[in-house]
Amino acid sequence: MLSPSDRESSSSSSPSMLSLGAGSSEDREPEGEEKICAVCGDRATGYHFHVMTCEGCKGFFRRSISKGVCFTCPFTHNCTITKAKRRQCQACRLQKCLAVGMRKDMIMSEEALQMRRVLRKQKQQEQELAGEPAELTEEQEQLISILIEAHKKHFDSGFSQFMHCRPPVRLYIHSLSPQSTQEPRVPQVLQGVFQPEEGGPLAPLQSLPEDMLPDSFSMLPHFADLSTVLIQQAIKFAKEIPAFRSLRIDDQISLLKGATLEICQIQFNTVFNEETKAWECGQHCYTIQDGALAGFQQIYLEPLLKFHISLKKLRLHEAEYVLLLAIVLFSPDHPGITQRHTIDQLQEKMALTLKSYIDRWHPLPEGRLLYAKLLLLLTELRTLKVENTRQILHIQDLTIMTPLLSEIIS
Repeated sequence: MLSPSDRESSSSSSPSMLSLGAGSSEDREPEGEEKICAVCGDRATGYHFHVMTCEGCKGFFRRSISKGVCFTCPFTHNCTITKAKRRQCQACRLQKCLAVGMRKDMIMSEEALQMRRVLRKQKQQEQELAGEPAELTEEQEQLISILIEAHKKHFDSGFSQFMHCRPPVRLYIHSLSPQSTQEPRVPQVLQGVFQPEEGGPLAPLQSLPEDMLPDSFSMLPHFADLSTVLIQQAIKFAKEIPAFRSLRIDDQISLLKGATLEICQIQFNTVFNEETKAWECGQHCYTIQDGALAGFQQIYLEPLLKFHISLKKLRLHEAEYVLLLAIVLFSPDHPGITQRHTIDQLQEKMALTLKSYIDRWHPLPEGRLLYAKLLLLLTELRTLKVENTRQILHIQDLTIMTPLLSEIIS
């Protein structure tokens, strides 16, 4: 457990959006509409073996690794690789491919590649004759692989970092003496959350002592810290995506400020227990009542719970979760976006991949409306984010907030 002085030191040194979100000039591709090959600087055609490259460097890397060729540099082992000079030294060109992040494990042998093309074409023809959905393209499969790897790498499903947060405190306050004949007054922030609604109880008010009511802000410090942990994970997830790193720094920041809270909710849904209506985060377990103890109001908490129940009922695959994260991330309508057309194309690419995946792995009638339901839930999530931000900004004691959370909601 951190002492107050430790927490103050930790908060003051908390990484800002600029250090976590934007990245340095070394880990992103050049700016501009035209994409540049990370190896030679030629015009790039897309992401090949995890890196934005041209067709020439893509083919060179595949041939070199597949054939196991051992090149030797005739010069100083530090040759400059450009579009004009890339053929002069194969050893340094291959070393440059590896240095910028091209991955050997994503290469198939020529025989296996050819066989897969033949089988894929044959199967696609059979599916077209049978009226079945086609398989995902190689580019779509690679995209899903990148997203899943980024999610697994940076989303701590055991929530071990929550152990460093200020501890959760669920306090209750005395309202009236037990002898009083007056009805206990529930704070407005908790009305409808802890009181029974018409037609049945919504929350366990009756489980509390008669003279005790929840303290509507006792969970706020813990909420601020765990939100910061989730935000940091969401930012690192985004930085792992090559298409995100290729954008201008200002656009990276705008996307993160606009989408991070939505990304956190989608990630949080993966640990939501539909039966208990609780989020099971390692050694911690949270209910919607904890949201009330952090100061959130019924107008936000009830739709939030409904959203998580609805999303969990769809029984999404891991690939569908990460594609949802990417669709939310690459939203071109956030304030401050300059590369709007590029980001719109990226979002469309993610959405088409999600649609293709659903068509492939959720046959009719199961998958008939799944894609439409997900788009509707994303619309609801955007509304929830707006209300979430509004309520956080109306919390009087904003000194409890961490610098990173304050920057996200500013």
